[in-house]
Amino acid sequence: MKLSLPFIKKQPLVAVVRLSGAIGMAGRGSMSATTLAPVLEKAFRKGKPAAVALEVNSPGGSPVQSSLIGARIRRLAEELDIPVYAFVEDVAASGGYWLAASADEIWADDSSVLGSIGVISSGFGAHVFLGRQGFERRVHTAGQSKSMLDPFAPEKKEDVARLKTLLGDIHENFIAHVKTRRDGKLDTDADLFNGEVWLARRAQELGLIDGIAHLKPKMQEKFGDKVRFRRYGLRKPIWSRFGATMAQDAIAGLEERAAYARFGL
Repeated sequence: MKLSLPFIKKQPLVAVVRLSGAIGMAGRGSMSATTLAPVLEKAFRKGKPAAVALEVNSPGGSPVQSSLIGARIRRLAEELDIPVYAFVEDVAASGGYWLAASADEIWADDSSVLGSIGVISSGFGAHVFLGRQGFERRVHTAGQSKSMLDPFAPEKKEDVARLKTLLGDIHENFIAHVKTRRDGKLDTDADLFNGEVWLARRAQELGLIDGIAHLKPKMQEKFGDKVRFRRYGLRKPIWSRFGATMAQDAIAGLEERAAYARFGL
């Protein structure tokens, strides 16, 4: 049994939250606002931490889930007056960079990949294949845009135009988030929002990160050599590996692998 003596000063505590993987994928272990809510609440509230450090390693994913997670981080940080530091590992791209930008400072390894401040939508077209096999597509809707971008029908120019408008609006939300969070740090002469990615040194020059550093030494530099760490993260339940969730998780795993592959990882 450990005695807690009120007159003995405790060393500063840093809560470390691991944000790893694609955002909003179908697998039960994926990052989403729902799955991360209890993790973030514990990290910010348990033990009165001096800071929260985010270990970010994500190629992105759902823009909505990225926004919701980032907003929760900011609400907790401001409500409890706790600084947040992001430490990028392999990649913080697209939604992954959205999460990193939710921190007050962003640090990365020399070889970390960052950026991809853009929005992507991908799909497929199978109408030619179906026609060759003798299939006839029958779709009935109420509302002319209800079957927009049906992969089993020829692509329509008006559908593509609508999609580009949606993607453009989401892109503007992303840009606004980055400009707000990195206010006064960004290279205003550079084209930062074209979807390009950079290694950490170049990202630092562009103002997308604050510098090159790893979690433990940087936190020791800020809070002293005796700073304590308490880790939090998602845990995948054993039962989710069996039964009906196996196929779902397998598909999510392939999607996540493809997302990382875009950055050579």
